[in-house]
Amino acid sequence: MSYEIRDINLWESGEKKIQWVKNNMDLLRGIEEEFSQTKPFSGLRIALSVHLEAKTAYLCRVLAAGGAEMYITGSNPLSTQDDVAAALVHGGLNVYAWHGCTDEEYNLHISKVISEGRPNIIIDDGGDLVNLIHTKYRELLPNVIGGCEETTTGIIRLHTMAKENVLEFPMVLVNDADCKHLFDNRYGTGQSVWDGINRTTNLIVAGKKVVVAGYGWCGKGVAMRAKGLGASVIVTEVDPIRAMEAVMDGFAVMPMTEAAKQGDFFCTVTGNCEIITTKHFPLLKDGAILTNAGHFDVEVDMNALREYATETFEARNNVIGYKLPNGNTVYVIAEGRLVNICAGDGHPAEIMDMSFAIQALSALHLVKNQGKITEKLISVPKDVDQAVAKRKLAFWGCEIDELTESQKDYLGNWQH
Repeated sequence: MSYEIRDINLWESGEKKIQWVKNNMDLLRGIEEEFSQTKPFSGLRIALSVHLEAKTAYLCRVLAAGGAEMYITGSNPLSTQDDVAAALVHGGLNVYAWHGCTDEEYNLHISKVISEGRPNIIIDDGGDLVNLIHTKYRELLPNVIGGCEETTTGIIRLHTMAKENVLEFPMVLVNDADCKHLFDNRYGTGQSVWDGINRTTNLIVAGKKVVVAGYGWCGKGVAMRAKGLGASVIVTEVDPIRAMEAVMDGFAVMPMTEAAKQGDFFCTVTGNCEIITTKHFPLLKDGAILTNAGHFDVEVDMNALREYATETFEARNNVIGYKLPNGNTVYVIAEGRLVNICAGDGHPAEIMDMSFAIQALSALHLVKNQGKITEKLISVPKDVDQAVAKRKLAFWGCEIDELTESQKDYLGNWQH
């Protein structure tokens, strides 16, 4: 076992967090029990780069229960919880991560997961591990059976790699599963973003104007919860269909150049860069609060903001103030990184239970079909998606109807 973490003595606090989420992750508990008996990953090494907090830690333990040798790092310099990392190491897993690491340290950690882990399976959140093994560690590519990608951002990178014909192994697009994006992206992001903003700012949302940049499933969740908190919501979009959705959902739609003048809170949820940048900074109201929930710290152009500001200062823990040339001050939470995980605890455990169940079962699918998968980008099998939904409903005590034979015949007959 090897590790690079902040402090192993923090493990007891991390263990309590892991046990708390375990108690609220029914699907993963069931999968852990199955994996403990069948050991589907015996003799295999799994490299994982996901936000390293309690829910991710429990996923790691579930995979380890299945026989995997785990090599673990975070996917964001500010989202790692040091006590959780310590608990994983105390339990015998290989971990390379600590909170507040520099970009250089972050890159070193993900390199160690690949170079020392020599993975057979990769579980990624944003595509950093897949990118690294294709660029710096190509000699390890023959070891890889396949991988799973958690996020929209990572899937966009994978599609680009596949289009350029450089992706060397199959990747399961976990984010595209119904049990992932319909719940994790919408309900998980919607709740966790506002949890992060509220606990960090201690400001009221009701009566304020909230600008949501991007109206995909994550943006829908952020806007929905902002409306529920009493805000007036403005949506910015580049996709006319999503913009129409936002209008019909009751939200104002306008370009960011107009929204910048009105917003009290901003949340970027696009997965793209330069959403709020130099041309917008002079338009922002005094006291505007900027946050990101898209993935990397490029949606609010932080480099441009640092250059543009005449002064920076810490306004609150995890909140930096930027004095602008026009005299206004704007505030950025968590350095423009993911507000829900860098200023909060991420998505609720019950939501991540579904997403991580998809991850675990998709990894199992790769192992069971090793050598049989010809496509490089593959969807989560429908039976896996459906099984996760059925299990979750059962844990909730919900029952649903089933199609009768006559109904199946009716649907399958075009001559009725």
